[in-house]
Amino acid sequence: MKIESLALPDVKLIRPARHADARGFLSEMWRRDAFLEAGIDLDFVQDNHSFSRAKGTLRGLHFQSPPFAQAKLVIVAAGAVFDVAVDLRQQSPTFGRSVTAVLSRENAHEMLIPEGFAHGFCTLEADTQVIYKLTAPYAPDHDKGVHWRDPALAIDWPVREGDAVLSDRDRALPLLADLPPYFVDR
Repeated sequence: MKIESLALPDVKLIRPARHADARGFLSEMWRRDAFLEAGIDLDFVQDNHSFSRAKGTLRGLHFQSPPFAQAKLVIVAAGAVFDVAVDLRQQSPTFGRSVTAVLSRENAHEMLIPEGFAHGFCTLEADTQVIYKLTAPYAPDHDKGVHWRDPALAIDWPVREGDAVLSDRDRALPLLADLPPYFVDR
């Protein structure tokens, strides 16, 4: 398992070893000792599974505010996504910046997104399934987000606005400039 920092060093790209033969493959998606060896000590308490029927489905940019802030390990079980993490930590030198990666069943890459970051993805294939390991349970009153097309974020999404498949909630999320300072001194 290889764990490397992305352009925002707190966000990690995980490349699990894949053992393949004529039957298919076996891959270790998460291994506590490998994470600890890389200096990552997380206690996952909830796993979520999302399914998106259409290519161009966009989910995000979501986060939970403290005290239910979540770190996420994002894994694609089927299909492929353009995955995005946005730094929302007020005192961070990378506040408002984003990092992206393509995660797919084919490449087996995973993204580890720490607390204080918004997360979203756009499906690159139909029938995409995403698994999330989370460090805090779902807390509806702390479920927040930032608008995916916020010009201040300048994310180069792989789908045009009119073609994106979105929830009504995600269409109405606020801009970064309109968010309260949820992540201060982090």
